[in-house]
Amino acid sequence: MTKKVLIIATNGFEQSELLKPREALESAGIETTVASPESGQIKGWNHTDWGESVDVDLNIEDVLASRFDAIVLPGGQMNPDNLRMNRTVVDLVRTFVEGGKPVAAICHGPWLLAEADCLAGRTVTSWPSIRTDLANAGATVVDKEVVVDGNLITSRKPDDIPAFSDAVIEAVNALAEAD
Repeated sequence: MTKKVLIIATNGFEQSELLKPREALESAGIETTVASPESGQIKGWNHTDWGESVDVDLNIEDVLASRFDAIVLPGGQMNPDNLRMNRTVVDLVRTFVEGGKPVAAICHGPWLLAEADCLAGRTVTSWPSIRTDLANAGATVVDKEVVVDGNLITSRKPDDIPAFSDAVIEAVNALAEAD
């Protein structure tokens, strides 16, 4: 059966951190769905200016966690900062973490893990400017390309996308082998 990964984003997502992992997942035969509090399209941020728009497949209010095998949380400063103010998003992230499903967050994306109160005793990495926030939420924060701690997968920045994508694909494929 085809595995399904939910990507949660809103306007201001770091363009490469959504598009490249999505492309890698789909190339590996994994179905992706972009969910957002917005409808229609959301606009990416490409380094220093607005980038490409991405179609929203599903409103965040209509997401059923049981229909997905894993979740990806792209970064960009604006994207997770806005999403962590949305109770439905935070509750979904917590549901995936507590359900043991792979939860992958890159750059500023781990802010959502802190907001969902899912970091106590976990080891993660992130963009340098939010590391204190993650440590204050109970995480051990390291500076590595990708960190896998149980079902949490975290990376620091766009340069880490290949290793991040590989770790997500490996985690989702491990689910397929367990079925």
